[in-house]
Amino acid sequence: MEKIVLITGATSGFGKSAAKLFAKNGYNIIITGRRNDRLVALENKLIDLYDIRVFLLCFDVRDQQATTEAIASLPENWKKIDVLVNNAGLASGLSKIQDGDFDDWNKMIDTNIKGLLNVSRNIMPLMIARKKGHIINIGSTAGKEVYLNGNVYCATKHAVDAISKSMRIDLLEHGIKVTQICPGAAETEFSEVRFHGDKTKAKEVYKGFQPMSSSDVASVIYYVTTLPEHLCINDLVLTSLAQANSYYIDRK
Repeated sequence: MEKIVLITGATSGFGKSAAKLFAKNGYNIIITGRRNDRLVALENKLIDLYDIRVFLLCFDVRDQQATTEAIASLPENWKKIDVLVNNAGLASGLSKIQDGDFDDWNKMIDTNIKGLLNVSRNIMPLMIARKKGHIINIGSTAGKEVYLNGNVYCATKHAVDAISKSMRIDLLEHGIKVTQICPGAAETEFSEVRFHGDKTKAKEVYKGFQPMSSSDVASVIYYVTTLPEHLCINDLVLTSLAQANSYYIDRK
């Protein structure tokens, strides 16, 4: 039976790698993101490489109306979503809270919290109607502790942690799985975005140790969907061997 996965933030990082892995394993893919050119390029690549179907939705998860309209526009046969990967998220800025930038704060809150809710609120009724589905929320080690200058970013990922636990309770009677995956340091566009495009600063973050790659994290995202129907991984923290938590990294 054909399965469908919807992945937010599929234009880079974990989302892009997850799209490739799900496609490789025979899923039909709904890819979403803000950058249409990247979505089109990914769509073409997935179709060329794998015998699957791809549906493209270009919208910003921060925009509630645009999110609702985009998901409502899916043809009926594409609304039978088996897996939702709430991957869209970002860090913006790295400063003490008393020096924080309101634009950075709003960007993180609107993307990491409201964006996840905007998408989920539109997908959950579709899963409830079918009494099946799996929601995977991409959290962070920053949602398990706080670190210097992390403040609002950490707060948004703590919110993802709480929302994931709440989803698990509220959706329990409907037979829907909810998994939170919390990666540590992974070398993607994450730090470049956090430092507002400063590639030099971004590279310093991963100096002296081997961080995870986006494909490493994607392999775990896919893995949690392969368990028997009666099993669910609720919460999973993932780091490279060199990292113990947000504070401790063994840099050689």
